[in-house]
Amino acid sequence: QVQLMESGGGSVQAGGSLKLSCAGSGYNYRSYCMGWYRQVPGKEREGVAVIDSEGTTTYVDSVKGRFTISLDNYKSTISLQMDSLTPEDTATYYCGLEETEDWKCALFLYNGAFSYWGQGTQVSVSS
Repeated sequence: QVQLMESGGGSVQAGGSLKLSCAGSGYNYRSYCMGWYRQVPGKEREGVAVIDSEGTTTYVDSVKGRFTISLDNYKSTISLQMDSLTPEDTATYYCGLEETEDWKCALFLYNGAFSYWGQGTQVSVSS
């Protein structure tokens, strides 16, 4: 079955960097969308960045210029390089996957409609 496994979370001071990875297995889609969401207790899950199987990316405004999502198609892995972190980035980060046409991927930044999710990894940024 489809599995997603996040890694790379941790604690860092404001201004620091972290890199998250999400390794996927159990699927062989011609086209798909993968992405990162984050959630703080008591708040709704928020889309951070998505990438389609051709490598086209979409970011939420609050992370543009600071976060970079990338795709290793061969390894079925996506990464999220997070720089210039602020305390507002503190959250549990989740990886999601959906088999879909590439042109629809940007919509998944906002609709949260991934069929598959990882277990989450915690990111904590102190001031």
